[in-house]
Amino acid sequence: MKFKDDVVLVTGASGGIGRACALAFGQQGAHVAVHYHRGKDSAEETMNALPGGPHELFRCDLSDPSAARSLIEEVVKRFGRLDVLVNNAGTFQSHPVQQVSYEQWLEAWQVTLAINLQGPANLMYWAARQMAKQGGGRIVNISSRGAFRGEPDAPAYGASKAGLNALSQSLAKALARHNIFVTAVAPGWVETDMAREHLAGPEGDKIRRQNPLGRVARPEEVARVVLFLASQGSDYLTGAIVDVNGASYLRS
Repeated sequence: MKFKDDVVLVTGASGGIGRACALAFGQQGAHVAVHYHRGKDSAEETMNALPGGPHELFRCDLSDPSAARSLIEEVVKRFGRLDVLVNNAGTFQSHPVQQVSYEQWLEAWQVTLAINLQGPANLMYWAARQMAKQGGGRIVNISSRGAFRGEPDAPAYGASKAGLNALSQSLAKALARHNIFVTAVAPGWVETDMAREHLAGPEGDKIRRQNPLGRVARPEEVARVVLFLASQGSDYLTGAIVDVNGASYLRS
């Protein structure tokens, strides 16, 4: 899994899974485009931890449809190409159907789908065009266990990740003839800033007991799977959705 001088764009790379992916690619010789929306200081921490280089920060709001084209164009202008896209940026908003107002319900759906589904779709649109010109590339989308088991308190999140899975499979079929391979990774609970409040609170032990390993995943464990899917030799996995949940949820 060597990526020497490959150009890799990781969205949402200021922390958690995104940072772990950026570091893993950097350690294997890639030039990493570190995307963030908010949290510039955290994104700079990711940048400063990357070995080799050059690497660069890119800020944009992926809920803005025009931002995807600009981001891909800026990465290509800086590095000359794009070999790997990791769609990691996402949001999780609690909106239990019996507890929120209709206005809150609408807002949760609008924001979640814009960031978790439409944003990655727009990036894949422009990335696929660039990769086809180059003769190929790889796209890895970060999905979720929630796409399969459901998210009762955040149904928009579950639906957005299920949509991302279907989108990954659709584009795997559409882009294979261009030597562009598309996969998805579906983690369960992961030790990230987003999950810290839940893992440290009263439900933390309950969450860990869901897993026969007795713990949740580390970001680095997810990143290793992403690297494998983005590497040469994994072509025949295109269209696959890989569960990384420690057997906490098994699907047939």
